[in-house]
Amino acid sequence: MRSDTIVLLGVNHKKTPLAVREKLALTGGYEEPLERLRQIKGLNGYFLLSTCNRVEILFTCQQPEAMRIEVLDLLFAGKVTREEVRDSIYSYENEEAVQHLFMVSSSLDSMIVGESQILGQLKEAFRHASEQKTSCQVINKLLHKSFSVAKRVRTETQIGASAVSISYAAVELGRKIFGDLRGKRVMLVGAGEMAELAAEHLVGQGAADMIVANRTLERAMKLADRFNGRAVGLDELVEQLVNVDIIISSTGASDLILFKKEVSGAMRKRRGQPLFFIDIAVPRDLDPEINKLDNVFLYDIDDLNNVVEMNREQRDKEAVKARRIVEEESLKFNRWIDSQELTPTIKELRQTVDAICRTELARTLPRLNGISKKEQKSIERMASAIAGKILHNPMQYLKTDHPCVDQGERIAQVRSLFKLHEENCTLSQKSQTRDDE
Repeated sequence: MRSDTIVLLGVNHKKTPLAVREKLALTGGYEEPLERLRQIKGLNGYFLLSTCNRVEILFTCQQPEAMRIEVLDLLFAGKVTREEVRDSIYSYENEEAVQHLFMVSSSLDSMIVGESQILGQLKEAFRHASEQKTSCQVINKLLHKSFSVAKRVRTETQIGASAVSISYAAVELGRKIFGDLRGKRVMLVGAGEMAELAAEHLVGQGAADMIVANRTLERAMKLADRFNGRAVGLDELVEQLVNVDIIISSTGASDLILFKKEVSGAMRKRRGQPLFFIDIAVPRDLDPEINKLDNVFLYDIDDLNNVVEMNREQRDKEAVKARRIVEEESLKFNRWIDSQELTPTIKELRQTVDAICRTELARTLPRLNGISKKEQKSIERMASAIAGKILHNPMQYLKTDHPCVDQGERIAQVRSLFKLHEENCTLSQKSQTRDDE
């Protein structure tokens, strides 16, 4: 029986529709919801994570059922009804909560398995919890451990090396062309789901300026605002080629929207600076002849599909290794939690037996007239050795897993046998009373 229960509640892309996730996202930042959670009596520490694909809260408490209801009501009040999220919210406790967090930090629970953005989002969320002093010892330890688990997965597997989605593959191709996407200027042509996913990956890789070109300016503005970019109309597409390095096109147009001649003119103004096109539209947006221009690189969806298929099998193999690492690290962390449950009882047990020894030595040694300091030390060592032998079996019983008795029961039995739960009533006091009588 744990003194505190670790609880993790959340919604994510696997179980919750986007329309609901949008309502639950912490668009105003972490400060206000973290402060509101402080009102709940019974939370010993808590941490919030909000991304495009998930909202999760991790906390410790002694009454998980009651706290679960209070936390959900406070966080989601006025945003959604209980009926809307009843089938979407997942809830994990203790070992399952630990393993889920490690899966998240290692990107094994991400929409794109192996992506690296989630670890940075976790660290940022933890920074806010630390600054507002809402975390506790267990949560601090758990979050830091999740960071090291993610690092171990990255170090010991190749799970992040291969693209397994069209949008992610497009960004990975961009990295191969430019080496580093930090500071690169990007234009998204189209404002649909594929463009949105590509934008997320590009921002995660450090892309700087972002332009969104779309036939409907309102949709372009909405997507651009989300990534601190700017919107332009589709009729400005050719003009903007001079100002960007990477163009990802994913419109629903029925015909080509950009031709070799137009790109050739832009390349003269760019003075040969490389231009990278990724056409993920079906039917294609971009003239295939564009690829014949010097310093221009054009990939279409077939190129990307080939990359994805080659990489998917390899990443699946790496994911098996990564899950094994997560399981190992989860077991280690839960052993640490168990050791924390044992510590108070072990400490009290030692103090109780040591107190008996000190009391009996203090009562007995003055009566032994004429013994030398050396003999006195020998008697003290003997008493200490006897205490150690008395403690050996109960200590082993506490620390060793038993097939029929769980740790909580073993702790309760030892505390009862040695009367650790009774204040002001120690074995040494009883011994002293009998001797006085």
